[in-house]
Amino acid sequence: MPRARARRPRRTTVPTDNNVIIFDTTLRDGEQSAGATMTHDEKVSIALTLDDMKVDVIEAGFPIASQGDFEAVSEIARQVQTSVVAGLARAVPADIARAGEAVRHARRPRIHTFVSTSPIHLQHQMRASEDEVVAIIEKTVTQARGLVDDVEWSGMDATRTPLDYLARCVETAIRCGATTINLPDTVGYATPTEYRAMFEYIRERCGDDVIYSTHCHNDLGLAVANSLAGLEGGARQIECTINGLGERAGNAALEEVVMALKVRGDVMPWTTGVDTTKLMRASKLVSVASGFQVQYNKAIVGKNAFAHESGIHQDGMLKHAETYEIMRPEDVGVHSSSLVMGKHSGRHAFKSKLKELGFELGDNALQDAFRRFKDLADRKKNVYDEDIEALLEDQIQEVAERAKVMSLTVIAGTGGPQKAILVMDVEGRHVTEEATGSGPVDAVFNAVKKIVPHEAKLSLYQVHAVTEGTDAQAEVSVRLEHDGRIESGRGADVDTLVASAKAYVAAVNKLQARRRLHAQGGDTGTVAAE
Repeated sequence: MPRARARRPRRTTVPTDNNVIIFDTTLRDGEQSAGATMTHDEKVSIALTLDDMKVDVIEAGFPIASQGDFEAVSEIARQVQTSVVAGLARAVPADIARAGEAVRHARRPRIHTFVSTSPIHLQHQMRASEDEVVAIIEKTVTQARGLVDDVEWSGMDATRTPLDYLARCVETAIRCGATTINLPDTVGYATPTEYRAMFEYIRERCGDDVIYSTHCHNDLGLAVANSLAGLEGGARQIECTINGLGERAGNAALEEVVMALKVRGDVMPWTTGVDTTKLMRASKLVSVASGFQVQYNKAIVGKNAFAHESGIHQDGMLKHAETYEIMRPEDVGVHSSSLVMGKHSGRHAFKSKLKELGFELGDNALQDAFRRFKDLADRKKNVYDEDIEALLEDQIQEVAERAKVMSLTVIAGTGGPQKAILVMDVEGRHVTEEATGSGPVDAVFNAVKKIVPHEAKLSLYQVHAVTEGTDAQAEVSVRLEHDGRIESGRGADVDTLVASAKAYVAAVNKLQARRRLHAQGGDTGTVAAE
């Protein structure tokens, strides 16, 4: 969609400060991905990981969206130690008041308010004139600045807004107290050249007394390229998400932005304070919480990002790693070596591998983990790092389990119906039940319901192989919903049905634990934005 022409700005001077503020919106825009709703505890865990990574700003959520979102933002504001904690608000007084209340306990609070500026949004969504929108900006930015000193204003659909009018909106926001101006490519429409020119024009018209920010969506696959072009135009904040999570095709991926700046400092002289060695761990955490698996060939954090199969590539790697790798795996939290573990591996080697993967276990936990490893190794040729991580995470999850799977037999075939015979340990008591279903998984879940009755609805069932091969260990993710609450569970096993049972029981355990703590409840929800 073409935008109105504006006069070409005079040549601008790029800011001399080359530090780039990394603004993570995984918990807000990322959670708006269809099906990516996260629980309260998952949000807090991700926020603390981002804080530990030294991410500059964490957009913790949309406080007006629901009571659950408000409580999550409030808890994150209390717990985060270093990062700025932002709450998003529409240009509506009630939204801004709610955001201010949610972030008031933060050490460094920010209110981020936005309003549409493009002709198509004003006509069809806002149903307001340009003058009316300017009046809204003046009123709401002034209100936000009265609550906190750090106010960010965004012009939604900025890249399809006539530049003269966009500059008028920005001037109003700055005059009323905004300290950061975000010019988002809301629908992923811009090209890098256009996006850079927009920032140059706005800075020429409105000055450099504020921080300018990018926020790019990936509809045309240009989110990261546009974000970096924004830096060339004078922006000094990039809004992004872990794994590129976000509306539609997603946002600029945080890991790609920070590693591009780190690796190509020769042509992009900007730096961030992000601890890149924690990128892989953050990626896995967000993947599990959102239920969105990272594609194998995803840049930086994909499983194949540092994998080499071609004989020529392998030969080059053995002679000198830089022949086919432009960054070190250790720089993003990936272990450089892959020690192949099997049934002949001893306890000392296993303990060493756990330490390499970041797990420190006591003697009893180590013994239990080693037994599980040996059982797995008897059923698989090779046990990979991912197998061990899944096994350990599965064990850690079981520590607090009220009920757990002991054994499972499933009768399946074309004759139907499918039948499951399940033995579970429920608070130390062994219980056996049989159940049928329209398929083997349905039969397994029906058997669990007989042993641990509940009325939750299954909203997600996802299976993926942890490693390659027909003997690969399966990792199953399950999400249950009941009375507005959502809980997820994971299970791993070489038998997909056993992994399914473990994941389902894990989610049921969480739901029942929540019920016992009902007095501390809180619902979750989303409101679409930016």
